[in-house]
Amino acid sequence: MVIVTGLAGEGRSVWKKDSHFSPVSETQMFLYDTFPKEFLWGVGTGAFQVEGSWRKDGKGSSIWDRFTHSEFRDADSTGTSSDSYILLDKDLSALDFLGVTFYQFSISWSRLFPTGAVAAPNEKGLQYYNTLIDSLLHRNIDPVVTLYHWDLPLMLQEKYGGWKNESMIDIFNDYATFCFQTFGDRVKYWITIHNPYLIAWHGYGTGIHAPGERGKIRTVYSVGHNLIKAHAKVWHTYKEHFEPFQKGMISIVLGSHWIEPNKLEDESDISKCQKSMERVLGWFAKPIHGDGDYPEELKNEFLFLPHFTEDEKNYIKGTADFFAFSFGPSNFKPPNTLPKMGQNLSLNLREVLNWIKLEYNSPRILIAENGWFTDSHVKTDDTTAIYMMKNFINKVLQAIKYDNIDVFGYTAWSLLDGFEWQHAYNIRRGLFYVDFKSKKKERIPKSSALYYKQIIRENGFFPKDATPNLQAQFSCDFSWGITESVLKAESAASSPQFCDPSLYLWNVTGDGLLHKVEGVKLKTRPAQCTDFVSIKKQLDLLEKMKVTHYRFALDWSLILPNGDLSVVNRQVLRYYRCVISEVLKLNVQSMVTLYYPTHTYLGLPGPLLQTGGWLNQSTAYAFQDYAALCFRELGDLVKLWITINEPNQLSSVYNRSSNDTYRAAHNLLIAHAMAWRIYDEQYRSSQYGKVSLSLHSDWAEPANPFFESHSRAANRFLQFEIGWFANPIFKTGDYPAIMREYITFKNRKGLSHTLLPSFTSEEKQLVKGAADFYALNHFTTRLVIHEPQNGSQHDFDRDIQFLQDITCLSSPSRLTVVPWGMRKVLRWIKNTYGDIDIYITANGIDDPSLDNDELRNYYLGKYIQEVLKAYYIDKVKIKGYYAFKLTEEKSKPRFGFFTSDSKGKASIKFYNSLISNNGFPADYSVCGPPSHEKQCSFCLFISQKKPLIFFACCLFSTLILLLALIFFHKRKRRKRFKAKRIKCICVSF
Repeated sequence: MVIVTGLAGEGRSVWKKDSHFSPVSETQMFLYDTFPKEFLWGVGTGAFQVEGSWRKDGKGSSIWDRFTHSEFRDADSTGTSSDSYILLDKDLSALDFLGVTFYQFSISWSRLFPTGAVAAPNEKGLQYYNTLIDSLLHRNIDPVVTLYHWDLPLMLQEKYGGWKNESMIDIFNDYATFCFQTFGDRVKYWITIHNPYLIAWHGYGTGIHAPGERGKIRTVYSVGHNLIKAHAKVWHTYKEHFEPFQKGMISIVLGSHWIEPNKLEDESDISKCQKSMERVLGWFAKPIHGDGDYPEELKNEFLFLPHFTEDEKNYIKGTADFFAFSFGPSNFKPPNTLPKMGQNLSLNLREVLNWIKLEYNSPRILIAENGWFTDSHVKTDDTTAIYMMKNFINKVLQAIKYDNIDVFGYTAWSLLDGFEWQHAYNIRRGLFYVDFKSKKKERIPKSSALYYKQIIRENGFFPKDATPNLQAQFSCDFSWGITESVLKAESAASSPQFCDPSLYLWNVTGDGLLHKVEGVKLKTRPAQCTDFVSIKKQLDLLEKMKVTHYRFALDWSLILPNGDLSVVNRQVLRYYRCVISEVLKLNVQSMVTLYYPTHTYLGLPGPLLQTGGWLNQSTAYAFQDYAALCFRELGDLVKLWITINEPNQLSSVYNRSSNDTYRAAHNLLIAHAMAWRIYDEQYRSSQYGKVSLSLHSDWAEPANPFFESHSRAANRFLQFEIGWFANPIFKTGDYPAIMREYITFKNRKGLSHTLLPSFTSEEKQLVKGAADFYALNHFTTRLVIHEPQNGSQHDFDRDIQFLQDITCLSSPSRLTVVPWGMRKVLRWIKNTYGDIDIYITANGIDDPSLDNDELRNYYLGKYIQEVLKAYYIDKVKIKGYYAFKLTEEKSKPRFGFFTSDSKGKASIKFYNSLISNNGFPADYSVCGPPSHEKQCSFCLFISQKKPLIFFACCLFSTLILLLALIFFHKRKRRKRFKAKRIKCICVSF
């Protein structure tokens, strides 16, 4: 949680988090909202980076001209760069394309005054900047003009030593005064100096910036001292002589990193973070935006630090009309020069804005430089830059909406690719791609330009899925389930006190032990299902879940240790039958998975593993026999079967080559189909069950929505991941055409040697239609990038890479929470494979909490809401939802509703409410208590009260018999009495 209250100088409170703060607090998640109507959207450049023409039209040399020609091999190209000086119209067209409200650019001091001294200006240079400003105003774009962006005229460096010399203060003021006089009638926002920290530290300390001096730290702080005083003088000049009639504002751009403590609860770590910020941002911000003096930490650390007199402090403090802030790679690279103090660098722009607010008494803030970078080989597909921009701008929106921080504008950096200082042309930061080697140097919009244009047009962010939440319920026979993985059968057949026929005597020798009496055998009762201790535990957990269905998996290797029917472990089968039958008594149906492999446990019987596992087709026949055995032994109790769980994820096991992967998958498909046919032909008519296989079915989105190649890659992922198994079963009896065509394409190019197996006509007939419903396991949505890859691996065949959206809520195992992806995949299945029944057989997220698992609650609510939308709006035939999973294992991601020691979490109650409401009902329910529930409750009462009911029945029967006897005897006596009376009457006659 960001703390946003406090007095000036209280920036350290930003790191004091609320340990009980919800991980799914809306104030911390991505914010879909708009910026204030008057918010300013801009883009920026630096003159030396983009203008080029370093010798053209009388321009003088700058320190960077000399530095690049002496330090960089590719020096000649710095003379042209993006050529903004001669291609101004193209820059203006790029600005028009974006729709910005301001353009932040810098004036090249040496283009106006070749020697640096203010005399008669260079007319060509003057004409260029006048034309630029007038052209911007004609387009209703405000110019934000930086006077000094690092390119000091070379003559000033050679004559005075640059910023080491106090003389630069007055010289800079003369230059600024000329600019105010010349351009100030049209410029409302001025920046004196861009990021003085980097000028001082890298120009005069590390030497990686011009003028390239590797001086003593005393020199670095002396340069910083002069920069602060130069800025202050220019500010006063503007305020006294120009602001009254030009009505502009003026500031200085200060740059910084952000840093997080290793331990939030450690005050010493928080103090180190505070010191780190004071040494970078506070060095310049405290004198200008604070009390006119350096931070105490700096003064205590560096006794040689220059001193401000009291008059200087009063003169310097408050010399900024707004806080112009730079946050980007220039402030993080190279990181070894930053005073990290053992703490962690962070890109959380929102928190540093809070620090500025608290430290400097809530100033108005302009984000004067922000963005990221790509490698030099990247042209227009700068996908990573989109997500960095998305993250940064949304953090600004959160700071405005939630923290009441007065940010009034944002500058994306930069408009064009250009010269990137110590990185030269090895990185790119432009929204527009420029081919530096071409003559035309067209400005080609990158993905980031398209994305930024969209943000400006919408003035913020709109949700991808704008469908409002539904107040509705699922069908009355909807299945609510819970999933468990493989159930390990108990080793003992039953509890020993019931199955041991021996007689024991206790404590006969006074030792407190049981002693067996040899030769004596007692009669024992038959083994009972309730003898299994683990079953009672499962029943207790299931009863708390209040589900209607329980999905679990059998252990093939335990049931058939030899892999064939030569040895059948009847006790294990009895255990599983007991589980199913006891669960039924709770009115919970079982969905049984025959085979549940994972990348850590393949789950095959040993002999099958030794003969090649799924690379050997005989394993498919062994699976058929195993499935038939399970159908025969358990099928009378089971109505829903899953043959194989996630066979499309076994590529991580059979990954020696793509041919191995596809061969194993082919045999898995055949195995499933044979098992389904066995059930269909031999057991369906008597058992009335349904059989399918469960496919891992995460949704895929193009990481870059502006590139068709990413959309094709997302579709390719779905076909290689889902269609790989679903297409043969639910559609054509063969693999997807996209798979075959793409693999063939790569083979022709020599990029792969994959041979996708072919189905025989018999196999096609066997596989096609071999499922009664579609079962999917869905956990997240993947962002997919087209990335050509070379090699014969299954993953390489797809030519894709995944991207993690840092703006998304995610779990410790990096599962991103994208609820609308669930609806999309359900709709895609319907559209691709027809109007088939669908069961969601696993859906869940890992939550680190051992009790109050708020992330899981949030995930369940959001994802089930999307399932409901698919059910109601998209008419997808969803028959059931199974949450994943019942219990978690130790030292693994915490997916469970119960801990490994069976302690329940808060999400149980939440899931209970969803089940009892059968979704998200309005004020009334369309479903009454289901008839099977009533029947079930009665059955449960019967099963639990058997002895009492038996006694009551006996008592009732006895009572009925007694009443019948009494009635019979009374009737008999009445007949006798009647007979005697008749006899008496006859005698009297």
